[in-house]
Amino acid sequence: MHRAVQILRELASGGPRLGVTDLADRLGVAKPTVHALLRTLETEGLVSQDKDSAKYQLGPGLVQLGNSYLDTHELRTRSLTWADALAKRAGEAVWVGVLTGDHVLVVHHAFRPEGAVQILEVGASIPWNTCALGKAIAASLPAAERERLLTGERAVLTGASVTARNELEHQLTDVAGAGYAVEDQESAIGDAGIASPVFDRSGEVVGAIGIVGPVERMLGEPARQELAVAVRETARNLSRDLGAPRRAAYTPGP
Repeated sequence: MHRAVQILRELASGGPRLGVTDLADRLGVAKPTVHALLRTLETEGLVSQDKDSAKYQLGPGLVQLGNSYLDTHELRTRSLTWADALAKRAGEAVWVGVLTGDHVLVVHHAFRPEGAVQILEVGASIPWNTCALGKAIAASLPAAERERLLTGERAVLTGASVTARNELEHQLTDVAGAGYAVEDQESAIGDAGIASPVFDRSGEVVGAIGIVGPVERMLGEPARQELAVAVRETARNLSRDLGAPRRAAYTPGP
């Protein structure tokens, strides 16, 4: 099972297509073993083989698994109405994300209401330290989990990405006090984000909801404060919808 998962990860990160020899070298496993695992994965639709090159790529079965995950994810299901309402109120796109390892996985994306051509970002994986969603979640994690993120590798996506531990710690302290996190062109030049944590019935953080858009519309005053209030209120309402205790869903005013 572990080797099969490694194969899927290699195909996801090293693609678009890899051969048996490529995978055997990357995994340090004998080619017959890799070939047998690929055949099993192919039977289940998790990988497919290109007829011309004989190399392998991820298969359509993963899409079904991914859709099933999203359809049964409570945070995503509960967030649909709240995200749409926030997108209309803010006039910007809204993302809902959960922490997976040291990345944030976008599980829902409500388009900004203006109707221009937009790319669906569901399934996008973003380093936690480069996005408002990740910082909102990290600030609300138990100390041991927060320490794991702070001591791990911090990604650099733009010249504005923050990697220094002391600066990240300072940011997380500010997030915990304000109830929202801000990202200023740390994932993509020209884009910004504002996000707040979401809690479940146990009072633990389960993800975050936030708005993303052009930095000039997001972070100029008074827009920044108005958007922050909207995000905080939405996160609080979504948390209560998930059954969070009032103290967990509460975020202080600016």
